[in-house]
Amino acid sequence: MDLNLEGETALVTASSSGLGLASAKALAREGANVTICGRDRDRLDAAAEEIENYGFGEVLARPADITDPDDIKDVVETTVEAFGGLDHLVTSAGGPPSGPFLDMTEKDFYAAYDLLVMSAVWTLKEAHPHLAASDSGSWVAITSTSVVEAIDGLVLSNAVRRAVVGLVDTVAREWAPDVRANVVMPGAHETSRIKELIEQSMERGEYDSYEEGLADWSADIPMNRIGDPMELGDVVAFLASEKASFVTGTSLPVDGGRTRS
Repeated sequence: MDLNLEGETALVTASSSGLGLASAKALAREGANVTICGRDRDRLDAAAEEIENYGFGEVLARPADITDPDDIKDVVETTVEAFGGLDHLVTSAGGPPSGPFLDMTEKDFYAAYDLLVMSAVWTLKEAHPHLAASDSGSWVAITSTSVVEAIDGLVLSNAVRRAVVGLVDTVAREWAPDVRANVVMPGAHETSRIKELIEQSMERGEYDSYEEGLADWSADIPMNRIGDPMELGDVVAFLASEKASFVTGTSLPVDGGRTRS
């Protein structure tokens, strides 16, 4: 399917690895110019090279901490200067620390809110004038299935990510018809985040090996496996495209059928 994204511009936050990187790759494959950002310069450069080898659009890599509003402003302004505008925004963020409620401090909750919610708020405020000026403005927020069905041991994600869905639902109405806004809710995909969560569980004595943890994550997925990150990226690219021009205010699980809600 030709998604007709050639020559358009997308900014994907927290995109030097994982689902953000997969989304950037999918958009670039469809011909979009893509800006990626992340805190680690070496990882960011490697991600840019990977996208360039995978897609057709131009790639701009910009170091940024998405919990710093000044960094976000710089990324948006640099994107517009480089490509002449901004058509699509994809907000992503690394997951907050895992663990049960009683292990978390008040500071942990505030940090998770900045990472998951305020990063999207700051990026939206900077991006809005450019998205509204586009003929195809869109925002896709990458969250988690934890927004509809709590995941054991992920209290910060369970509690905080839900605010992003409320933000998307609101923006989808307030900014229509100029800008569409949707949520993708990824389940388990084989990213560095999954590896980190399994390793943390191993340290707590819950698994004896990475393979045991991976099997456990796959156990209740009807597709009998965890996802490939590009399977999520493809959905993001579709939602940004004109093929999804009548889709807004929607939260779409990409989880192999695991979520029952």
